[in-house]
Amino acid sequence: MTQLRTVQVLGGGSAGSSAHVRSLAAGLVARGVRVTVCAPAELGQEYDFPGAGADFVPVPRRSDPLAVGALRGACAEADLVHAHGLNAAVRSAMALPAQRVPLVVTWHTRAYAQGAARAQWLRFMERRAVRAAAVVLGTSSELVDRARRRGARDARLGPVSVPGLPGSRGPGCGAPGDAEEEKARAELGAVDRPLVVSVGALEPHRGYGTLLDASRRWLGHDPVPLVAVVGEGQRRAALQQRIDTEDLPVRLLGERDDAGVLLAAADLAVLPSRWEARSLVAQEALRRGVPLVATAVGGVPELVGGAAELVPYGDAVALAQAVSGLLADPARRAELAEAGRRQASTWPTEDDTIAQVLSVYDELCGRGI
Repeated sequence: MTQLRTVQVLGGGSAGSSAHVRSLAAGLVARGVRVTVCAPAELGQEYDFPGAGADFVPVPRRSDPLAVGALRGACAEADLVHAHGLNAAVRSAMALPAQRVPLVVTWHTRAYAQGAARAQWLRFMERRAVRAAAVVLGTSSELVDRARRRGARDARLGPVSVPGLPGSRGPGCGAPGDAEEEKARAELGAVDRPLVVSVGALEPHRGYGTLLDASRRWLGHDPVPLVAVVGEGQRRAALQQRIDTEDLPVRLLGERDDAGVLLAAADLAVLPSRWEARSLVAQEALRRGVPLVATAVGGVPELVGGAAELVPYGDAVALAQAVSGLLADPARRAELAEAGRRQASTWPTEDDTIAQVLSVYDELCGRGI
């Protein structure tokens, strides 16, 4: 039997989807599948897809004829194309000959649109992406339902597992409080005060305005908790201005290559987003036994079960009270830490994710792998 040839297509590539493609490529290659990754050049450098055994073809995120032509050329000999995200799915549909090559789409997360015209365009993109696919794998039940509403022929739950945040270590490789994490706390000035960590791009839908509102309510604590935010984005200047003007106990750390260490060093993790599917931050916090306060949105309740404190999105009072309550209750924090590790043990492993994807490929290509 000839070797199965697949092309994995990334658009802009969130950290989660890019890490997933890197993990998936390595797993597929190890199982005898030929993998070509098409992605913007900067993602090729950051994630080193050739290091996973895959061929790499730099293809810009644009949908102009030149970019689509480059993608079409990369897919010319493929038995199956797997697109990750809406942008990648639409461009893949444009590049593929009608009905000849099966298209699988993994829908990793939702996009947001400001204004009626942009929202209408986004609905059009969602419909076009899912209707072009032979199978849509949604990373949360909500995305599966959304794909079906948009007209997907076959939409299934595909709860991907990906490697941890930068600086993360596997379970059992050290507990919070070890030398590395103590050093991280010392560098932040959080040796004798609680440390609350949040990780994510500084974008409007991440909910950092609400987190700053909540942090103002912690100024009366003794000692005052330090809130450390890892990430960059368009909201940085506005957030920093608020922090400076209101003298809030928040530090914007920018991009870090030790985000996993900082999270493991925290007393609490906070996820204030407007929407998440299978949040990397939530997964890392629960695996590490770091108590988590998160918004009850998207796939978060499905992911964490009862192993986190959930609050409504945009409710600074509820967020502040949940954090304050946990900081004052070591027993509850210990309970959540243990519950988080138990919940994490129920999630699919990287091998489980690769096995599911291979079963879909087998089904669509009519071959054993």
